[in-house]
Amino acid sequence: MKLIIRGGRLVDPASGRDETADVCVQDGIICARFTPDRNTKIIDATGKIVAPGFIDMHVHLREPGYEAKETIATGTAAAARGGYTGVACMPNTDPVTDNRFIVEFIRKRAVEEGQVNVYPIGAITRGSRGEELAELGDMRDAGAVAFSDDGRPVSDAGLMRRAMQYCKMLGAPVISHCEDQTLAAGGVMHEGYNSTMLGLKGIPASAEEVMVARDVILAAETGCPLHIAHVSTAGSVALIREAKKRGYAVTAEATPHHFTLTDRAVARYNTAAKVNPPLRGEKDVQAVREGLADGTIDVIATDHAPHTYDEKNVEFDLAPFGLVGLETAVGLVWTELVHTGILTPLQAVAKLSLHPARVLGVDRGTLAEGSAADITIIDPISTQTVDPEQFASKGENTPFAGRTLKGLPVITIRSGFCIYTA
Repeated sequence: MKLIIRGGRLVDPASGRDETADVCVQDGIICARFTPDRNTKIIDATGKIVAPGFIDMHVHLREPGYEAKETIATGTAAAARGGYTGVACMPNTDPVTDNRFIVEFIRKRAVEEGQVNVYPIGAITRGSRGEELAELGDMRDAGAVAFSDDGRPVSDAGLMRRAMQYCKMLGAPVISHCEDQTLAAGGVMHEGYNSTMLGLKGIPASAEEVMVARDVILAAETGCPLHIAHVSTAGSVALIREAKKRGYAVTAEATPHHFTLTDRAVARYNTAAKVNPPLRGEKDVQAVREGLADGTIDVIATDHAPHTYDEKNVEFDLAPFGLVGLETAVGLVWTELVHTGILTPLQAVAKLSLHPARVLGVDRGTLAEGSAADITIIDPISTQTVDPEQFASKGENTPFAGRTLKGLPVITIRSGFCIYTA
C-alpha cells in the first residue's frame, strides 16, 4: 500500500524538522518520494501538523480482570481517537501483571483486538504488594518495556534499591508511583484550604516529594533509569530539576489534569476530579507548566484510568481515584500549552512521541525514512466540546465535560493504515 500526506507542517523532534513537506509511505514504512499510481492514497494535510505517532506511556487498559471498566479493544479505540498510535499499559490488573504469562496474554490480545501498539509494563513486586520482587527477567524477556507498581508505591527502600539494580542489568526503566502512604494515609484530595472547607482529609505535597527524593537518590546510586510518574507538586519539579542538573538518569511525566486543573475542581464533591496524586494548588500547576517548558518534565502522559458510572457515583470518600484522558489529552495540550505559547509545536510533539519512545526504549517517535509509519495529524484550529457520551472508552469519568478544546487530532495512522479519521 502506498500513501502520500501532502502539504502538511512536518514536525519531527528527532531530526529537528519543522517545515512544510510531504510524507510518503509504502508498505507501512516511511520512504523517499515516489510517483503515485492509481492505488496510492493521498491525504491533503494543508494547514495541519503531521507528527510522529503519539505514545501514551501511562494507561490503564484494565484487562485482564476489570473489563467492566475498559478492555484492550475499547482502550485502544479511545487511544486511536485521541491521536495515539501506541500506549504502555500499567500492571494493576487482576491478576496483577507480575509474570511472563500475563505479559504474553496482553500482547496476544493487543494483536487480536488492539487498534494501536500496546507495550506492557510489568509489576515490580509480586501482586504489587511491595513484599518481594516479581519475575522481572522473565517479564522483560516476554516483552515488558518497563516496571512499575503504579497505583501503589514500593515503600520498602531496600526492595526498591534491589529492583533498580536488577532493572539496570535488564536495560529497563523503573516507573515510580511516588507516594509516602504514612503521610497520605486516608487522604482523598490535596491538603489545603479547599480540603478544609469541604471537610475532606487531605494528602500533603510532602507525601509525593519525600518519595521523589528517595527514588532519585536510589537512581543515582544504582545507575538505573528512573521515570517519575504523574508529577503534581512544585517541590517534586524542583527535585527532578536538580537531579537532571547532576546528570542522574531521571525522567518525568505530567498529566493534562495536573497542568490544567487545581483542587478547586473538587468543589461540590465532584468525584470525576478525584485522582491520585490529587489535583494541587495554583503554584503547583504553575510549577508543572514551568517544568514542561524548561525540559525538567520530559513526557506528557494521561494516566487514563476508567471506572464505571456506579463506582464514581458515590460519596467522595468512597469513590475510586482516576479519570479518563486518552480522548482529551491532545486537545488540552494544544489549548493550554501550545496556543498559550508555553510550548512550541516541536516541544509538544517531543513530549507526546519522541520522549516516551526513548524512555520506554521502543523504536518509534520519528518520521525519518525507514521508520514505521505511525503518524498523528493535528488540525491546530479545529475545535470540539468534550462530550463523554461520544467517547470510545468505556469510561466517562472526566472533569473536562463541556470544555471546548482547540487543536485536535483528525487522523491517526498506524503502520501506514488510517485507524481514525475525524
